[in-house]
Amino acid sequence: MRQYYIAGNWKMNKIKGEAVELATGLVSALKDGKNKYMIAPSFTNLDAVAQVVKGSNILLGAQNMSTELSGAHTGEVSALMLKDLGVQVVILGHSERRHIYKEDDAMINKKVKLALEQGLDVVLCIGELLEEREAGKAEAVCEAQTRKGLAGVSAEQMKKITVAYEPVWAIGTGKTATPDDAQAIHKFTRGVLADMFGKSVAEATIIQYGGSMNASNAAALLAQPDVDGGLIGGAALKVETFEPICKTY
Repeated sequence: MRQYYIAGNWKMNKIKGEAVELATGLVSALKDGKNKYMIAPSFTNLDAVAQVVKGSNILLGAQNMSTELSGAHTGEVSALMLKDLGVQVVILGHSERRHIYKEDDAMINKKVKLALEQGLDVVLCIGELLEEREAGKAEAVCEAQTRKGLAGVSAEQMKKITVAYEPVWAIGTGKTATPDDAQAIHKFTRGVLADMFGKSVAEATIIQYGGSMNASNAAALLAQPDVDGGLIGGAALKVETFEPICKTY
């Protein structure tokens, strides 16, 4: 039985004091929660938030990382630096990294393999643009991103991988894939994983939904048999909007 995994991607929000306040509130609110939880502050707030969540049931995540461990890479943050701060999980392949900052599948795959080599868990994001969905290409896009993103990953390493389906047209727009839409892509993606790694690995892999999940639609989305959690953006920025999602089931 897969455990629900609810993660908060804070994106480029919160200065240090605000981040500490939010993390403190979440540690208190979720201390009796029975699901798996993660929050991903900005790089500048990781150290401060790490001190707050240490020893709690909330994992510390980072929103991205470099393809390299060290060297002349101005502005980059390495897996070694993240681990040094207590980071346990890294989000890779987010649609904003793909489409705004032009990270391609090869770069994302390099990051995935490096993160795994360094002992980090990975949330690999996949998802189609609106025009791709309207052209009937949603499944093809998600399959390609899954196969290319996980190329060279072993079945054993898949224990440290979570996939997050985030239809790009539903991120920060207020639009949400219907529960049936989400279930269809999640089920399809699980089939891709089964082809790549075998049925038992596919059945064990958590597939989150990301795309304007909130307290009002979480129950319907999470009730789908292949929707195993959420990668939450806007609703993760306040205790009162994140806690209800975390405690939906």
